Amino acid sequence: MSDVTADMLADWRAGAEIAVATVVRTSGRTPCPPGTTMALLPDGSVSGSVSGGCVEADVLACLRDVLDGAPASVRRYGLAEDVLAVGLPCGGTIDVLVSAVSRDRTPHLETVVADRAADRPVAAATVVAHPDTARLGETVVVRSADLLGSLGSTELDRALRDKAKRVLDAGRSTAIDLTDAVSVFVDVHPPRPRMLVYGGAAVAAAVTRQATLLGFRVTVCDHRAEFATQRRFPEADEVVVATPADHLAAEIDAGRVDRRTAVCSLTHDVRTDIDLLEVALHADLGYVGAIGSRRVHDDRVRRLRARGVTAPQLATLRSPIGLDIGAQTPAEIAVAVGAEITAVRQAASGLPLSHSA
Repeated sequence: MSDVTADMLADWRAGAEIAVATVVRTSGRTPCPPGTTMALLPDGSVSGSVSGGCVEADVLACLRDVLDGAPASVRRYGLAEDVLAVGLPCGGTIDVLVSAVSRDRTPHLETVVADRAADRPVAAATVVAHPDTARLGETVVVRSADLLGSLGSTELDRALRDKAKRVLDAGRSTAIDLTDAVSVFVDVHPPRPRMLVYGGAAVAAAVTRQATLLGFRVTVCDHRAEFATQRRFPEADEVVVATPADHLAAEIDAGRVDRRTAVCSLTHDVRTDIDLLEVALHADLGYVGAIGSRRVHDDRVRRLRARGVTAPQLATLRSPIGLDIGAQTPAEIAVAVGAEITAVRQAASGLPLSHSA
C-alpha cells in the first residue's frame, strides 16, 4: 500500500474496517503506477488516488459497496468509447483491486509500517486472482528472511516465497502468477533512496524540501555548526556537522550509498566543492550535481582533471546543476534540481512533453 497507510493506521488499530482500492496491473500509458492506493476511511473521508481523478467517482462507489458488505473484486478501467462513460483518457488500462482492510484480514499492517519507517525492505503480497473468490484481498507480508501469514497452502506459500523475494530485491511493485489460477500483487516498499545535500545555505534548504517530496531520505552536511542545524533543515532526516568530503568518504566506506544515491554539492566554496566532487565522482552514484555558473563549472572541471578525475567520470557530473527553467530563487532552483534528478532516474530526456512523440 502507498502512503495512505499512515491515514489508515489509527482506524486499523481501533478495529475498524477500511475500504481500499489499489492499482495492481497496468498496460499502456496510465496516470498512476502499480501500487497506487486510495482508501475510504470509516469517517467517510478519502485518502489517496488511483487515477488522478478520471475514474475516482466509480472507484469510490465500489469502496462504499465494500464497506456495506460487498466482496472484494478487481475492476478494469480503460479507454471508454462513450465520452460520458468511466474510463482513462490517456489510453492505457488499469486493474484496480477493491477490498476491505481490517485487523482480521490484514493482521500485519503495523509490521509493514514499522519496516518502512526503519527503511527496511518489505512487501505486501495481496491475492488478486483465486478460484475461491473469498480469498481475494488476503495479504501476506514478504520480508527479506520470512513470510508473515499464509495463502492457505504450503505449495502456494513456497511459490510466493521464491517469486516475491525476487520482486522485493528488484524493488518494483508488480503482479505475479503463482499458478494458472492464483495471482498476487506484490506491493514493494524498498528503502528510500538517499540524497546527500552538502551546504547550509537557502538553496540547500529548498532542495531538501523538494527531495523529501520526491521520497528521498535526506542528509544535510555542512562543516559550519551554525548552519548545519535541524532548525534550518526541519525536513531533513539527518543533519551532520562535518567536512563534506570526509563525510561522503565515510558514507562510501560504510556502504551506506549506492546507485540510487544523489549527491548535491551546494557549498558555494571552491576548495570544499572540489574535494567533495573528487570523492563523489570516483564512486558509483546515481546522481552527482554541483551548483555554480558556467565559468565556475569550467574552472571546476580543470581542477578536477588536475587531480586525476577521468573524462568518463567528469561526464557524469551535472554542472551547472538542474534543468534550464530560468530558475532564480532557491525554490525555483530546487524545482530545477528535482526535475533533473527525476529525469536521470527515469532515463528521460527532460524535454517538454509537447516536444515528444
